Amino acid sequence: MATDTIQRPRARRTTPSPRARRRAGSRNNLAGLMFMTPWLLGFVFIVGGPVLASLYLSFTDYSLLGSPEWIGWDNYVLMFTTDDRFFASLKVTVTYLLVSVPLVQVFALALATILNRGVRGLPIYRTVYYIPSLIGGSVAIAILWRFVFAGDGLLNGILGVVGVDTSTSWIGEPDSALYTLVILNVWQFGAAMIIYLAGLRQVPNELYEAATIDGAGTMRRFWSITLPMLSPVILFNVLMNMVGAFQAFNSAYIISNGTGGPADSTLFYTLYLYQRGFVDFDMGYASALGWFLLVVVGLAALALFRLSRRFVFYAEES
Repeated sequence: MATDTIQRPRARRTTPSPRARRRAGSRNNLAGLMFMTPWLLGFVFIVGGPVLASLYLSFTDYSLLGSPEWIGWDNYVLMFTTDDRFFASLKVTVTYLLVSVPLVQVFALALATILNRGVRGLPIYRTVYYIPSLIGGSVAIAILWRFVFAGDGLLNGILGVVGVDTSTSWIGEPDSALYTLVILNVWQFGAAMIIYLAGLRQVPNELYEAATIDGAGTMRRFWSITLPMLSPVILFNVLMNMVGAFQAFNSAYIISNGTGGPADSTLFYTLYLYQRGFVDFDMGYASALGWFLLVVVGLAALALFRLSRRFVFYAEES
């Protein structure tokens, strides 16, 4: 016996009109803009406005006590022709960068590799090694560093115990003062170490197992597997440490009492910028120094990204 099937009418799908879609899109955009308003206000009045103002001031003679006087490119011409301290500060900063940034990567990666082997109490080690990254840039640590490397400081006291009689003030000698700041920066390797440790956890164990079966030793696996797989992380850490090295200020200011001494051996670029702007009250010239630093950091980052095409390996590219 045949049964009749009841055909229910299908609900019609109504397509929103273009006008309705535009209204919905406008409402979504308005909501997003409202949520972004606090950030936009902060950017315009705290970041964007002062940045544009400093660009204008870099072309003026401005002493903070009077009105800016337009002088064109004179600040930049002075910077590159007659200002010997500008070149000295640039040399100190570049030396600090080229020495400290690679050392930070070596120490951070070496310790991350050790901790990645399943050390008991790993969270405790991570916390202990990360603490210097939190407090290393503080004024208190810089003062402590002066005590450690002074002529009658802790380092010379330890050397005296082991039979090395020295009264050298490591922060008072031009040949060694900068390297005490390098040691301070390397001591803050904890942040980079945590990032390397996270990257090591993402390397597939299958790669190491296959390499072991093929007879690859520990160093071979490190060079052929670990480093290529960590190359994006290495790029990130190097970039962040490079930018931080260009901006180094606190430690040099405290250790040298704001002078950059001895003999300008710790005259970081940012410290010299501070001296010209807030000690000499030459804010126009200080603004020009700041914009030159911005250009240098941008070009260095661009060069690093261009160079990364040769050594950075991404898994999806394989």
